[in-house]
Amino acid sequence: MSESMLKMYISFAGIISLFLAVGLIYLSRHKLNGVLAGVVATFAYLFMIFGGIIIFYIVLSGPTA
Repeated sequence: MSESMLKMYISFAGIISLFLAVGLIYLSRHKLNGVLAGVVATFAYLFMIFGGIIIFYIVLSGPTA
């Protein structure tokens, strides 16, 4: 597998985790109550941080040869 394809798959993981974070934040704020909302929100923000780090890495690593 080439480096370009590997970066593409890694960026897909970042994008999916960011979409998942948005959905979980919406769920925790509008549909859930109590402790469950806090747990879901914690996972959502962890997914957001993880996805942001991945996208940040992909963008700053530059183009492949």
